[in-house]
Amino acid sequence: MASVVPPPRSPSGSEDRARWYVRELGWATAGTSPVLLPTGLRFDVLELPAAAGHAALRRIGRTGPVAVAGQRMRLLVAPGGADEVPGLLDWLEWGGIDLDLSAVGAGGHITAPAPPGWATTGSPGAAVWLRPPGTRQEAERSLPALGGLGSSGGDAPDLVRLVDAAATECHRARLARARTHRWAHRPTVQPLACS
Repeated sequence: MASVVPPPRSPSGSEDRARWYVRELGWATAGTSPVLLPTGLRFDVLELPAAAGHAALRRIGRTGPVAVAGQRMRLLVAPGGADEVPGLLDWLEWGGIDLDLSAVGAGGHITAPAPPGWATTGSPGAAVWLRPPGTRQEAERSLPALGGLGSSGGDAPDLVRLVDAAATECHRARLARARTHRWAHRPTVQPLACS
């Protein structure tokens, strides 16, 4: 009886995806369906609406790795950056304003995008890299951090500039939504009757 050899596994399998993150970047993973990347170890995340994120990226140019999942953008920053965000927002005078900007640090996670060059699988809106991480050393060196505390200034903006640009664009998007909502629900004006 001939033995049946199973077909080779495609590089898009969950276990292969998890192994890629560990082997190539030294990043821890959790779970397999979906593969999760714990935050607070190698990176933290700023999460904001994708439209505001694209506008912020146009303003600041270079950043560390950036992922998009559905209508949300995730900007990777140096570990510990999430803890700094509330104080930075207050210092930049954004405190108390609903910006739809959040920071995910120690104890959190994001869904792992397909590694660069791999076929994306899953549902529409699955996580993908907009700006993928480079090598292990490049990925960590490119993460925005507080000036003097890890940001070399060569590969990524200072965390303060990134948070300010993200907050500004989140606020602009919020104001645009409010204007659109106001005009869409404006009562119909009746012409005055003249005799």
